[in-house]
Amino acid sequence: MLDHYQIDKARMRRAFHRAAAGYDAAAILQKQVREEMLSRLDLVKLQPVMMLDAGCGTGHGLRALLQRFRSAQGIGLDIAEGMLVHARRLFPWYRFWQPAPRLVCADIEAMPLATASVDLIWSNLAVQWCNDLDVVLQEFRRLLKPNGLLMFATLGPDTLKELRAASGAEHTHVSRFIDMHDIGDALTRAGFSAPVLDVMHYTLTYDHVESVMRDLKAIGAHNATAGRPKGLSGKGFLQRLRSGYEVFRRDGQLPATYEVVFVHAWVGSQPYTPPGTHPVQLMPRQSQKASSSW
Repeated sequence: MLDHYQIDKARMRRAFHRAAAGYDAAAILQKQVREEMLSRLDLVKLQPVMMLDAGCGTGHGLRALLQRFRSAQGIGLDIAEGMLVHARRLFPWYRFWQPAPRLVCADIEAMPLATASVDLIWSNLAVQWCNDLDVVLQEFRRLLKPNGLLMFATLGPDTLKELRAASGAEHTHVSRFIDMHDIGDALTRAGFSAPVLDVMHYTLTYDHVESVMRDLKAIGAHNATAGRPKGLSGKGFLQRLRSGYEVFRRDGQLPATYEVVFVHAWVGSQPYTPPGTHPVQLMPRQSQKASSSW
């Protein structure tokens, strides 16, 4: 059965690649979430040696991490090569104590990185672009060293609720986003301990619905779901979208709501074991004294 919310990764990759040049100017929400995530690191005792920014975009989060943890090295990973081209421009420097980060073009559902190779995984608004949360979290768990930290932010179900209501239910015009409690359950399944999750709502305001759509396009957030309309959206659809969105206008502005789920969780001191396997504990062989009877 077709999952209408299945994300076409090739389409998504092309959209973010094309959007890279103008991404920073339009990524208002991403900047706000990045600052919130950085402030939460103040409460964490961690001295990472290697850090991964999973879904690094144009690299500003990775640069902020390297400026905070000056003795650490970094890896920036993104599915769109165009994003990495712009990220490289942030790192023209080579300091003898901190080399420029390694930038990798890959999908965070299948990362070409070594098991137990990083101390901190950071991901700002990228996880929602994955099709299988359990796969993503297993990858994060695989890459983290014992006692490593996972910190990410993703979008929750209230995101773009106005656009979803205005566009109607005939096609999927907005991606499916996962509830905070389901994320917590998935973290437990993946083997994370002491997960902490909370939600914040952000509202961006616009004069016209076309401005909402323009900003989404500028950051590469195209509709890449399997249930998207396959033809061009005509004037009829745009008119219905305008009239449907108008019911949400307040104080002369149209709101665009984003529900952001903030997550951090640790891995324990035990080394990673793949799902479905169990470590075998070998007990030392006890010596036996020979005995004889007379």
